[in-house]
Amino acid sequence: MRTHHGPGAKTAPPAKAPSPRSLREAWPALTGLSAVFLVEMLDNSVLNVALPTIGRQTHASTTALQWVTGVYAVVFGGLMLASGAVADRFGRRRVMLTGLVLLGVASLATACVTTPGQLIAVRAVTGVAAAMTTPGSMALAFRLFDDDGLRVRATTLISTVGLAGLAVGPAAGGFVLAVAPWQVLLLVNVPVAALAFLGIRRGIAPDGAAELHRDPVDAAGAALGTATIVAALLAPTLFVERGTGSWAPWAASAVVAAGAVLFVLRERSARHPLLDLRLLAAPLVSSGLAFKAAAGLATAGLGYLVTLRLQLDWGWSPGQAALGMLPQVVVLVAGGVFVRPFVERAGLERAARLSASAVVAGLAVHSLLGGYGYGWVALALVLVAAGMRVVGVVAGVNVLRGLPENRTTTGAALVDTASEVSSGTAVAIAGTVLAALFTGSVADAHWTARQTAEFQRAATVAGLALTVLAAALVAWGFVRARARRATGATG
Repeated sequence: MRTHHGPGAKTAPPAKAPSPRSLREAWPALTGLSAVFLVEMLDNSVLNVALPTIGRQTHASTTALQWVTGVYAVVFGGLMLASGAVADRFGRRRVMLTGLVLLGVASLATACVTTPGQLIAVRAVTGVAAAMTTPGSMALAFRLFDDDGLRVRATTLISTVGLAGLAVGPAAGGFVLAVAPWQVLLLVNVPVAALAFLGIRRGIAPDGAAELHRDPVDAAGAALGTATIVAALLAPTLFVERGTGSWAPWAASAVVAAGAVLFVLRERSARHPLLDLRLLAAPLVSSGLAFKAAAGLATAGLGYLVTLRLQLDWGWSPGQAALGMLPQVVVLVAGGVFVRPFVERAGLERAARLSASAVVAGLAVHSLLGGYGYGWVALALVLVAAGMRVVGVVAGVNVLRGLPENRTTTGAALVDTASEVSSGTAVAIAGTVLAALFTGSVADAHWTARQTAEFQRAATVAGLALTVLAAALVAWGFVRARARRATGATG
């Protein structure tokens, strides 16, 4: 079993029950944890399909519809770090089960929704529930096994189930909307949450006292961290929607900078910090977070640019564009069967480096060659999806390997937060570059030759900017991983 002598580590913990020796032995727990991730993926994908219907039936404005999806992402991303810290103090299983009950209640409330404001409130509560459950799914899967190989296989299984839901969600949502009210799409969360609750309650034992820590909750740190992350998630959206000439995105960016400085000062001076910053210096942790952020940046940025290229530049219909994204969907869903043999052959840390490099290569291909034909676009989608499929599993496992056992949910929350913030940053960078270099409205039905040339240049500049940023993150991850190899440290 792994031992760790870093900050906050416990010494000589009492013996716990033997861990499962195979995935089959842990099937109730893995069923429950897979259902947690499935809810998150389905919830996002099916709701997007229903937005036009929701807008017509609830008479929602464009801004209100944006907040139907935006409030979930902001609340979810903003509360993950705080909820992870709470789970490491009071019990990961307990917080997970509480979050699943809250998710079920919020989903049931959808049946009573009649106004946009009510739906936004329900989505906010759903975001709270997601913040309580999503980081815990990785932490509990990691805690369930002692063997790193089984941890990778379990995390791969869980993510594959979720990604399958993401892939089939839009089609399933469209079919349901043809025969049933839109509320049914969110009511589906109720039985899935119930399945997750039963599987986790049966398959995962309550946390022992030695696996938790009882430091007082750093309320000031939690407030600063949440405010900073919320502002970091809002700023990209404001840049895209209001442009660089508006004061709002710059004000949000100022809040991010000030909040980050105050959070660091608070955590360095607090007797019991929400996040012990010394943990972030551990090579496995810092490298894993860098690789995960690079993958989030590349996936979101490429998805945004490819969607615009296919539909607006090349004039593809939404259906054709959906087919054009199939290489990415196929790799994300079917690629799970290749993760285990690849990781076993390359090793956890080398697999993280190689997969992160593939993500950067995919971005570079699209930036430099995407305008020359769909073949290059497909290659870029495959490279980024393959890299993200591996790094999404391996980087997260490496982060948790580098942390004390009583900080695993905080670590999982850091991984998810890094992905959320980097994804928002990617869209902000691409949208801002496009707004600066493209004349007129990008949504115009017919572009002039000049606008087509402007889009090509904007896509290249934005893509290269994202490529450089992703490459810098990957390079930093390489440096931190090398530091671990040089010192022979476990974290």
